[in-house]
Amino acid sequence: MAVTAFNYGLFQKSMLEARINWVSDTIKAMPLASYTIGSTRDTAQYLSDVVTGGVAVEATGGGSTGYTPGGLTLTGKTLTYTAANSWTTQRANATAYAAGAVVRPATGNGFLYQATVAGTTGGAVPTYPTVVGQTVTDGGVVWACVGTGALVATGTIPPITTGNPGSFTASFLLFYKDTGTPSTSPLATCWDLGGAQPASNGGPWTPTPDAGQGILISFTN
Repeated sequence: MAVTAFNYGLFQKSMLEARINWVSDTIKAMPLASYTIGSTRDTAQYLSDVVTGGVAVEATGGGSTGYTPGGLTLTGKTLTYTAANSWTTQRANATAYAAGAVVRPATGNGFLYQATVAGTTGGAVPTYPTVVGQTVTDGGVVWACVGTGALVATGTIPPITTGNPGSFTASFLLFYKDTGTPSTSPLATCWDLGGAQPASNGGPWTPTPDAGQGILISFTN
């Protein structure tokens, strides 16, 4: 499944207020059947602002879904910071990239670039901008300069295994710290799964992050 991720604007506020510790806290992934994102990307800080606030609906499925409401608890969580010139994925000629892909130039210039438009790169190296926010068109891909390094939060999302009969479908995946109370459970990031993703009759529902980008990625400007 294609994943488009966005971090909540107030996630950093929660971090600086010591409301969330990615490694030691209980972080959950809640599948959503629907979500009208709107302004919540910039205004929502807690689970109650999104789910119990009525702009998102938690997925429930039918029959034996294999899902316990409240979300899937992540395991093996890590935080890793990587400077741009040490980033593993290098941009290559005539190569397809999905929107959201993050690369560095083959000859490092101290900056990372994220695809804002998916496509196939051209046959020659583009002239990379070195001002955060500026873009360059590279064949069918548009790269945006996003920063001098990236902090990647990882974790393992346990699969949902449907029963037989049973079905489960979700279109979004919301990541948050579970305090047991929605009004104090800070939001972190949300994945748009690119449409309804179904599983049924014993099949697994297993969302996976884009290669190298973990659950959440934050750039250094």
